Amino acid sequence: MNVEWSLFTPWSALAGGVLIGLAASLLILANGRIAGISGLLGGLLDGLFGGSEQSDKEGRGEAALFLLGLLAAPLLWGMFAAVPESHFSGSPAMLIVAGLLVGLGTRYGSGCTSGHGVCGLSRLSPRSLVATLCFMGAGFVTVYVVRHLLGVAV
Repeated sequence: MNVEWSLFTPWSALAGGVLIGLAASLLILANGRIAGISGLLGGLLDGLFGGSEQSDKEGRGEAALFLLGLLAAPLLWGMFAAVPESHFSGSPAMLIVAGLLVGLGTRYGSGCTSGHGVCGLSRLSPRSLVATLCFMGAGFVTVYVVRHLLGVAV
């Protein structure tokens, strides 16, 4: 893998990081909820497809708006600047399997990179530190095994 440093845009990266931090901070300050995307999406889907307690129903509107903002942000960006092209070298089947494995892992790990890696680490949560080390380590090992031991070009 080669990094094209000439394409690195530090100001937009900094702005994105600030916006993520601001959104996560506002959600926890205003609602006392962690901005874990898998938890927000899981709670929203549980409410749509299964019965849940009344206390779980209270935050569905905020969760839906937060997730809608994640989907709307690239559209809003596209109104002011060109959206970068995405290139996926894996097959559609591999991307689907990878997505399902990530979803399964977030359920077993009780959170995702945004919940543990962004919000949990910023709150100095030992549980989030362990979770982040585990999923990052598992990702490193997986890439090494798939690319270097199995020789699969992804």
